[in-house]
This record gives sequence, structure tokens and C-alpha cells, in this order.
Amino acid sequence: VQLQASGGGLVQPGGSLRLSCAASGSIVGIKLMGWYRQAPGKQRESVARITSGGSTNYADSVKGRFTASRDNASNTMYLQMNSLKPEDTAVYYCNVFTVTAWGSQNYWGQGTQVTVSS
Repeated sequence: VQLQASGGGLVQPGGSLRLSCAASGSIVGIKLMGWYRQAPGKQRESVARITSGGSTNYADSVKGRFTASRDNASNTMYLQMNSLKPEDTAVYYCNVFTVTAWGSQNYWGQGTQVTVSS
């Protein structure tokens, strides 16, 4: 299984971007799906997570601006980012965490760069 993230780019402050993350195959035992980001010189941080039950939670810094969603039919998850700020600049990674009878597994996408600048 591979995760392919896309949709990053350069946007002005106040603008919007929509990130996508497509899974190349079916994934069983999904417990969490999420988006993380890592800015230069900083640790990777959680941005948004979707539980297996469909509930979402967000980092305080993005609440009210970002919306995470998923499309089970296409094995794709999304991150809609509105009202972008320069401090949102980072490489964004998608993640899927699974638990099966054989153990747990973390899948990561390759990252997509988001730059917010005028």
C-alpha cells in the first residue's frame, strides 16, 4: 500500500488549497487517518485526524480554517485549507494508522510542500 499526497503549492495569505491523499490499494484495520506537517527546523506535528468512526479533531492552530474529510469509495482523504497564513508553510504528510490481528502499521505519504507567501 502506498499513499500519494498532492495539491500543495504556493498561495498568498488568505488563500486556499486542497490537499489530496490517495491510497494505491485497500487498507484494512484503519484506526486513524490524518494530516501532519513539518516546517523547517521544527518537529512534525499533527494537523487533523479522522477516526475510524468518522469524527475529526484538529490542532488549535488550524481550527475553523482546515477541514479534513475522506472518501471511502476512492480510498482518498482530503484536507481543505482556507484562510492560509504564512505560519502554515510546511511540508504536509498524510498518514494512515492501522491495527489488525498481525499488529499495527503506520503508512505515510511522501509529503507535499505548502508555501504561504505574498
